Amino acid sequence: MNDDPHDWHADTRVLHGDSGLSDDSSVVAPIHYSATFRARDAGEFADMATRARHPAYYTRYGNPVHERVAAIIAGLEGTETALLTASGMGAISTTVLALVSAGDHVVAQTRHYMSTAKLFDEVLPRFGVQATLVEQSDIEALRAAIRPNTKLIMLETPANPTLVLTDLQAVAAMARERGILTIVDNTFASPLNQQPHALGIDVVVHSATKLLGGHHDITAGAVCCSNALAEKIWRMHITLGAVLSPMDAWLLLRGLRTLAVRIERINANALALARWLEQQPQVEKVHYPGLESHPQHALAKRQMKGGGPVIAFAVKGGFEATSRFVGALELATHAVSLGGVESLIVHTAAMWSGTMNEAQMKAAGIPPNFVRYSVGLENVDDLQKDLARALAQALPEHTR
Repeated sequence: MNDDPHDWHADTRVLHGDSGLSDDSSVVAPIHYSATFRARDAGEFADMATRARHPAYYTRYGNPVHERVAAIIAGLEGTETALLTASGMGAISTTVLALVSAGDHVVAQTRHYMSTAKLFDEVLPRFGVQATLVEQSDIEALRAAIRPNTKLIMLETPANPTLVLTDLQAVAAMARERGILTIVDNTFASPLNQQPHALGIDVVVHSATKLLGGHHDITAGAVCCSNALAEKIWRMHITLGAVLSPMDAWLLLRGLRTLAVRIERINANALALARWLEQQPQVEKVHYPGLESHPQHALAKRQMKGGGPVIAFAVKGGFEATSRFVGALELATHAVSLGGVESLIVHTAAMWSGTMNEAQMKAAGIPPNFVRYSVGLENVDDLQKDLARALAQALPEHTR
């Protein structure tokens, strides 16, 4: 075996990408549950206090467990380094706020995770930063939105919850010509299904709560980028203080160890169920990048290795029938989030109605009968039977 870690496959990186970061003899990495760390003398303390991202000075600045997790995630994304935060929104907000100033302009998508959208709609304008939201599948619209003061282009692909894709290579090339930084939320894909940095993107962010953690038991975020950008973002991070606890960092590390095998099973389950759902009389439309019927399937094949965990589909019969269907499922838990070992489902229109009005949901492509289904590790035959039973129970008039 080649011992150069840059040549390791992803399923090896998740197990050994943090090798050599500790002289501890434990096979399993220890949890460094300490807010502060001892220096042996004044010289060492001065180094600890002044070195950016020191892993053993003060946990708001860094922690040995953070260092291990960051090494693995950066290796998977192909970036020089990574930073950890207390949530995915901690990663996104910290990154954006670190890279813009009053008078700057940002181009973002019309389809974003709802809290990301609020960052651009409500928060940035309060500090003199303007944002233009455009249809992400329209490269010419993205190009036309750029102004002389555009500093960032913020992308999310596949987008939550509609699974619309953005051509990362095209946007990266367009931005690089103008000296504009690009950020991509890679949460729905994971670095095993998509590597934005290899396509020219500057910064890759994750809600590590989802696929990277994989067990629905933590909230965490990650920022993957160059060392130079990481230091700038880290300085904002220690000011804002969205710090990931050592315990959650350790749980994230544990989750990463099984990421490769989980992604392989999830991709296979999701594609099989998406193909099956397309054939059901109670289902109006299925959205999944791995399907040949997805309008951007060619782009998905070009920039993704797998479709990921989320299937979005519309159920016949409207809002009430969709609610009955979601409530009739037994194996898919009715809960937010995605990418964990258990399948989860949400009636999207019901979930987002508290933060978006009807017009905003329509603009975002979310009809009243829309469902977001995050496929887990259950046996695919059992998941299919559960879906079939719930569809027949909720929509008997549409059942063959």
